[in-house]
Amino acid sequence: MNIVQKIIASHLIEGEMKAGETVAIKIDQTLTQDATGTMAYLEFEAMNVTEISTELSVSYVDHNTSQMGFENADDHKYLQTIAEKFGIRYSKAGNGICHQVHLERFGLPGKTLLGSDSHTPTGGGIGMMAIGAGGLDVACALAGLPFYITFPKVLKINLTGKLQNWVTSKDVILYILELLSTKGNVGWMVEFGGDGVQTLSVPERATITNMGAELGVTTSIFPSDEITFSFLKAQNREDGWTELKAADNAEYDRIIDIDLGTLEPRFATPHSPGNICLVKDLVGKKVDQVCVGSCTNSSYKDLMTVAKMVKGKKLPAHLSFVVAPGSKQVFRMISENGALSDLIDFGARIMESACGFCIGNGQAPQTDAISIRTNNRNFKGRSGTASANVYLASPETAAACAITGKITDPRKLDMKILQKIEIPEKFKIDDSMVFLRKNRDVEIYRGPNIGDPPKGEKLAENLKGEIVLKVEDKITTDHIMPAGIRLKYRSNIPKYSEFVFEPVDKTFPNRCLKNKGKNRANFIVAGLSYGQGSSREHAAICPAYLGVKAIIAKSIERIHLANLINFGIIPMIFKSPDDYDKIGQSDELAFEKIANAMKNDEIYIIKNLSRNFEFKVKLNLNKREREILLAGGLLNYISKKYP
Repeated sequence: MNIVQKIIASHLIEGEMKAGETVAIKIDQTLTQDATGTMAYLEFEAMNVTEISTELSVSYVDHNTSQMGFENADDHKYLQTIAEKFGIRYSKAGNGICHQVHLERFGLPGKTLLGSDSHTPTGGGIGMMAIGAGGLDVACALAGLPFYITFPKVLKINLTGKLQNWVTSKDVILYILELLSTKGNVGWMVEFGGDGVQTLSVPERATITNMGAELGVTTSIFPSDEITFSFLKAQNREDGWTELKAADNAEYDRIIDIDLGTLEPRFATPHSPGNICLVKDLVGKKVDQVCVGSCTNSSYKDLMTVAKMVKGKKLPAHLSFVVAPGSKQVFRMISENGALSDLIDFGARIMESACGFCIGNGQAPQTDAISIRTNNRNFKGRSGTASANVYLASPETAAACAITGKITDPRKLDMKILQKIEIPEKFKIDDSMVFLRKNRDVEIYRGPNIGDPPKGEKLAENLKGEIVLKVEDKITTDHIMPAGIRLKYRSNIPKYSEFVFEPVDKTFPNRCLKNKGKNRANFIVAGLSYGQGSSREHAAICPAYLGVKAIIAKSIERIHLANLINFGIIPMIFKSPDDYDKIGQSDELAFEKIANAMKNDEIYIIKNLSRNFEFKVKLNLNKREREILLAGGLLNYISKKYP
């Protein structure tokens, strides 16, 4: 077997290991972050479960750390008390970004990790099967229920050779995105192999698996080898190491060969991680802002590299330069060895160890700015400035741009080749900001902004209503549910629902509520790759609250599709993509006998009453998903199946 098959086989609870079949796997570990975690634990509470069933679960605070108003602090207090009640580890604000800290302190090869964040696959850098999901799926894993996935096709990416000077693992994943794009990869997992793997450290591997999320694959994974062992030993965790590699005769559904020595520095240009070009083709453009950090590139290796590049230099006067260490561990180590002083002397603004600018929580660039960032997404407006142009790059390329004040190929700097930053023999270990206290009698704190998860309604036999919105390809969860200044409302569904599709159509919520008040259904029509991006289940919860009953699209991304089902919204795929062009916003649709069709039908006919024609959609759903939709959502389904 290959690595993917080995891990699934060792965790299989239900189903047949055959591509396209539904399988249920045991989850060993979970992680949540505060932007998605509050709702996940509210959902967990709603299940009335008395104990968690995972080997290890960690609740991280790394998103809503700006404390603008009482809402974030109240959420954090709730998370801390719920963690104490159930024996969940609680990582305080300031301890670091969930994926960076989990890689350093908790992840283990061969284990399964389910996280309420789409970049959970970062853990694949140490040989974990780490999967991003909606908060409700994580709540189910906490309760001991299996996680359901489609048994994947496996793509092997064979890495050979060695990266040239100034070319990085970030350039590797940007090249893969250039090859495969951000759409059309649902149902796949990526496994890395080849001699080139041995040239990559764990942080470099984790950068690649982190941004594998932008491909739309379920997860990405590297072998666990002596390099993995050395990393865990440096973290004083070598006891958890196990070797994990594919059999010599392992088979794959597709193989891609990449010679690392042929790669060059790359950018993801505005406004998608899939818009790739060579840095050398854009040199000379003035840069307004450079940001180094995020769960993709904030490791000790990354920041030491940047610090060495800027040492003894001064920041150009027109430029804003921001650095955010990925964890308290990284922060402390660069402060003790002098690298932090080098960054400060250069002119860097040092942010706390949090997601920050990556999610639009601070450091919004100026109007029409060019911002070079080391994070993983550059969707339009995600930075907090709608007109900004965000380019994704490696720390080396970002530092080169910061030094010169313009887009610069790091290979062209008048600078000696940096000595490669090696993984320390021992990392600085201090877990004092991660608490594990269990007190069943603790009172769970609930601030005024914290509500209960909305309850779904059993699917009606017939639905009639309006296409309230028609959108094009690549609509992201940032389009559906904006983050940034709106994040603090995630515990308050009625309030957060006021901002659904705010970047696209600010009238959407009111129009939906008007229809809902008249017992009319709301429908959304979309193009390809609807719901790409983050795992935020609020992109399903809030539309469901507004009365959205179905999404009709050319294709829907994996995590979002699962979230739609979990909250009772029917995902439908055009049988003929040409029908997308034949219908329009405000058209009246009739879904006749939909509840009956949901039981078995694979093709369903929708009536367009406004244009007097019918069109067909595919219900690509398994038996369990159909039962969840009929029940009105996963919480209803669970209460019925596991009373």
